[in-house]
Amino acid sequence: MLNIADTLRTWCREQRPFALATITSVTGSAPLPVGTSLAVDATGHVVGSISGGCVEAAVYDLCRRILDDQGGAQRERFGYSDDDAFAIGLTCGGELDVLIQRIIPADQPHLGTALTAAIRGHTAAVVQVVEGPETLLGALMALDEDGHVAGGNVADSRTDAAVADRARAQLRRGATARITLGGRTDACPEELSVLVHVAAPPPRMLVFGAVDFAAALAQAGRFLGYQVTVCDARPVFATRERFPHADDIVIDWPHRYLERTAVDTRTAVCVLTHDPRFDIPLLRTALRLPLGYVGAMGSRRTHHERMRRLRQAGLSAAELTSLHSPIGLDLGARTPEETAISITSEIIAHTHNASGRPLTHGDGAIHQPSHPCACDHEEPGGGDRTRSSDQGPAEPSLRRAGRATAP
Repeated sequence: MLNIADTLRTWCREQRPFALATITSVTGSAPLPVGTSLAVDATGHVVGSISGGCVEAAVYDLCRRILDDQGGAQRERFGYSDDDAFAIGLTCGGELDVLIQRIIPADQPHLGTALTAAIRGHTAAVVQVVEGPETLLGALMALDEDGHVAGGNVADSRTDAAVADRARAQLRRGATARITLGGRTDACPEELSVLVHVAAPPPRMLVFGAVDFAAALAQAGRFLGYQVTVCDARPVFATRERFPHADDIVIDWPHRYLERTAVDTRTAVCVLTHDPRFDIPLLRTALRLPLGYVGAMGSRRTHHERMRRLRQAGLSAAELTSLHSPIGLDLGARTPEETAISITSEIIAHTHNASGRPLTHGDGAIHQPSHPCACDHEEPGGGDRTRSSDQGPAEPSLRRAGRATAP
């Protein structure tokens, strides 16, 4: 739902009822991830998308029906049909599970509060029950940036406490995910699947070395939604004129800045300095921090010498395995702009645990789930834990599987 946070916040402020359709699970290839929403208000105005056009008309009709009938939440599955080219389904061949529910803003004031926090760039989460007992489908809970429950409830106090604990863990990770819990413990007797919509500040990209490649990389990183910082110890090079696309420009020794600045597991560190005086102390620090990506520019000869120096500096083999060097994918890049695409392509592939190979040379689903988190029951990127690898592929003739108000 955070993809349409601006409009939903406006509707909440205006106390305008609306129907919300949210992707709750993806199997195979689908254009948009879990958590993406489409909404329709009582006048028929629609915002958002859940399939890039394949099933929007059917979802729109379902939203209007729920608004008119004032019924409870319902689930729908959409998939590809080989038998009928005009059937409602995904032409990309995947399957979507969608939850459609009616939202009355006056009954959900915490939703508007969480959406406001998200729009302002603050950390917040909205928990949405997407599978479980019929009476709980669509229940909402909001958490603030400190992990405190800001409003709403899922079920009873024990279940709410268990859900809030799991949502706090997802808040710390800074990513939206579907989580299944309960059914086996006294803490949450009912088995539930909840979608934790997480709004977090943009991830950071720290670019060290005020060189021409850094200027192009700052522009590419900002385009991808990173908060970009360029850092260099030389004030004559680290100027706003040279780096107009950077959010911040820092004049400091790279390793000293990295030691004192805030980073997390989404942060990308790109070392472009080409100078061992900067590289070695910086990488010694970076490779011991919980970062999302660490890459260093240089030739293969430079790389081998850098690795030798880092081993001398005391880094272990395990720590060195997280270094991407030479930085970037092999795209044949020559210019700073091409090199920036090479680097950001590697960051994207690493973030999503993808191979970086041409799609032409592969088979299977194009849109794969991101790599799993530590918890066995989380489904980041929409993976469905009810479909394991030994269950075989989804039935290709599936159209719209019909509505279900209970599991």
